[in-house]
Amino acid sequence: MTSSAKLPSRRLSVAPMMDWTDRHCRVFHRQITRRTWLYTEMVTTGALVYGDVARHLDFNDVEHPVALQLGGSEPADLAKSAKLGEQWGYDEINLNCGCPSERVQKGAFGACLMAEPKLVADCVKAMRDAVSIDVTVKHRIGIDHVETYDFVRDFVGTLAEAGCKTFIVHARNAILKGLSPKENREIPPLKPEYAYQLKRDFPQLEILINGGIKTLEEIDLHLQHVDGVMLGREAYHNPWVMATFDARYYGDEAAPKTRAQVIEAMVPYIEEQLARYGNNGTGLRLNSITRHMLGLMAGLPGARAFRQTLSDSKKLAAGNPALLLEALSRMQPLAA
Repeated sequence: MTSSAKLPSRRLSVAPMMDWTDRHCRVFHRQITRRTWLYTEMVTTGALVYGDVARHLDFNDVEHPVALQLGGSEPADLAKSAKLGEQWGYDEINLNCGCPSERVQKGAFGACLMAEPKLVADCVKAMRDAVSIDVTVKHRIGIDHVETYDFVRDFVGTLAEAGCKTFIVHARNAILKGLSPKENREIPPLKPEYAYQLKRDFPQLEILINGGIKTLEEIDLHLQHVDGVMLGREAYHNPWVMATFDARYYGDEAAPKTRAQVIEAMVPYIEEQLARYGNNGTGLRLNSITRHMLGLMAGLPGARAFRQTLSDSKKLAAGNPALLLEALSRMQPLAA
């Protein structure tokens, strides 16, 4: 585990995204940025208390700094799960109070927890008592038609009293009935001023903003008001946006990898993963890893041919990691 004294700030991070930010995606992202914080997909407490812990928590050491996001609402189960996360080597435990899906609501966690701040405070305290690493909360600014700033201010204030010091604010409401998770990311209006006001009202807290952020200019604007910015889908679909993060936001003078070097670095990783997991019944296939890389060449000549090569079902079925190099060769000219 990375020493807490050596961890970079949460100035930039990539959001936890179900079915996307798995361990292979995070290893790929780490080739592009060394310092940006990476977050797991949400892992439920039930999966850890009753399921295969290794399957849910295994990750590669190169992923640091990496946070484990938990979904749950029982303080004891969250405390046990947080402890497992710390033992596994994660650098932070994050509680999901923002997911609006009906499946998550049926489990009585996610965004619906914002209606029960005292319960969330109990959850935070239980986790903080169980671990020595940071416990953070990712949340919305409101639920359903509760749109007043006072609601999110009081939620944050209650959790701060329980010891939470870092809040990741998805700056739009969660509509719990009638909108799909996708619609919940697009239809409720963004209100970044709520996150800005939280930082003014709680200057001692670390406030990060999330939601609809796509450009370096937007990041720069937000960082004038809050402590950090979390990118979601833009980091996945256009991962090269992160190539300047280390220098621009962390003052890292080391040269970043080129796109070609990122591809070349992933080949031995894929070879090792397929050798280790490809034949043991886990269902790991070449596409399990390469699917996260389709956006690497976005906007460049040859990007379509690159994606087509990496999406060729017959070639993927053959399971040869050299397919990455073949896709790279389709770029015109060879991508830098």
